[in-house]
This record gives sequence, structure tokens and C-alpha cells, in this order.
Amino acid sequence: MRQLIVITLFCLSANISFSQVFTPVSWDFAAVDDGNGEYTLNFRAKIDEGWVIYSQYLESDDGPIPTSFTYDELEGIELFGDNEEEGTIKEEYDNIFDMNLKKISGTALFKQKIKGKSGNVIVGYLTFMTCDNERCLPPTDVDFEITLP
Repeated sequence: MRQLIVITLFCLSANISFSQVFTPVSWDFAAVDDGNGEYTLNFRAKIDEGWVIYSQYLESDDGPIPTSFTYDELEGIELFGDNEEEGTIKEEYDNIFDMNLKKISGTALFKQKIKGKSGNVIVGYLTFMTCDNERCLPPTDVDFEITLP
């Protein structure tokens, strides 16, 4: 009986350790009031050491999934300008994908200028892919909802 309990506990602990979700990137969202009904949406990624995410602006669709932003609900909101990206961005040849890539490490900040009114709500999701030197995780969607201050 004692052996059965030990084996059961071992199997349960092994199952828990293998089913843990691995998340080397965390996101937070905010809106900054720039005045005159203009705002900047900030999408900040904190990327674990050794991991990268990919720029929105890659040379082709043949490589990794670029970071992208999809807005589901923009009632009373007007987007203007291109979504900008900041952070430690390295453009380099990648042997795995056999192409030049823009990789972002550390902290990435994506900014989108908009026009709207205080209280407007922006709803959508972003998609990103993350890799380290050994593996890539599948593309991930992250929902966001940002209320203008």
C-alpha cells in the first residue's frame, strides 16, 4: 500500500511539473494623454533574459511571426501614424529562419498614436512569437482593454 501511495504522489508531481505554462514574456498596457484629444497607447513587453520577440516590420512572411496588433473595438477612436517600437533591437542574420530578422530583447515598448475622448475604450489583442537560442514557442495572442484617461 505504501508503494502505491509513493508511486501515485510521484506521478502527480511529475504531471504538475510537465504541465506548467512557460511564459518568458509578460505584457502591460496603458494610455498616455498627449493633450488636445490625442493619446499614445503603450504596449510594454518584459522579456526574460535570453529570449527575444520579433519586430512588427520583418523583411518577409517566410520567418517567425512578427508582433502585431489587432483592434476589435474602436468606437470614437481614430488611429494615426504607424505603430512605433522601442527597445534593444538587433537586426541580424538568423540561421534557423535563414533570413535577416529584427529581434527585441529586454524591454520592448510599442506605441500607437490615436485620437479619442477620455473614457473611450480600446479593445483588441496582440500576437507575438518568442524564441531563445534553442527553441521557439508557438505564437501567442494577448487580449487588451485600455480605457483612455
